[in-house]
Amino acid sequence: MLELKNIYKYYNPGTVNEMCLFDDFNFTVEDHQFVSIVGSNGSGKTSLLNIICGSIPVDSGGISIDHVDMTREKEYRRHARIGRVFQNPALGTCPSMTILENMSLADNKNKSFNLTAGTNKKRIEYYRDILRPLGLGLEDKLYVKVGNLSGGQRQALALLMTTMTPIDYLILDEHTAALDPKTAEIIMQLTDTIVREKNLTTIMVTHNLRYAIEYGNRLIMMHQGTIIIDRSGEEKEALQVEDVLDKFNQISIECGN
Repeated sequence: MLELKNIYKYYNPGTVNEMCLFDDFNFTVEDHQFVSIVGSNGSGKTSLLNIICGSIPVDSGGISIDHVDMTREKEYRRHARIGRVFQNPALGTCPSMTILENMSLADNKNKSFNLTAGTNKKRIEYYRDILRPLGLGLEDKLYVKVGNLSGGQRQALALLMTTMTPIDYLILDEHTAALDPKTAEIIMQLTDTIVREKNLTTIMVTHNLRYAIEYGNRLIMMHQGTIIIDRSGEEKEALQVEDVLDKFNQISIECGN
């Protein structure tokens, strides 16, 4: 279980631009939940992910995983249990390395470094086997540099690499936003398959309301650092895109937009 308790986060403290985004913020994610998070720009969605992953510190409050305090834990240590896929497909892969080299690098996550070869040739067929179901032809491009792939191919590879080694939490930071509609559908279907097969606890930030409704078992809407909608189980299943869109419009009117 992931818990954020009494979180305070200030930006630009001590300046005229000081802003308190999270003011005594609390958030709990049960094991194996798939949480979709929506909200307008500046609502705190990405900041929430950054706090969970350790990319930015909190000013006060606590973060725990399975009741173990992670508040001051370094980002790289958290990533032993957390995998993250970013909006930009370029961030999850190394463009100057081949698909084989990228997958080998991901395959060695959390393993000790030594003087053996970075690429294990005995694993090549395994890599082909897990690439083949994607239907993107990547299994025949193991020696192609990742920088030469399309955005969708790179994002599919990044998602696969992130979940190659055992993790407990999958963090998806608008991971379909930079893709065309057809490719985004492929990535979402792949995401759902991986989450179900590996039984991962997943937090997905998205601007696509249909994806937020269709995928996962819990939906959250954020606004100005607070949670204004939190639906799970049957309540979440009963939600329609129009319900969430109406709330967006209401907020927009209240904010004078």
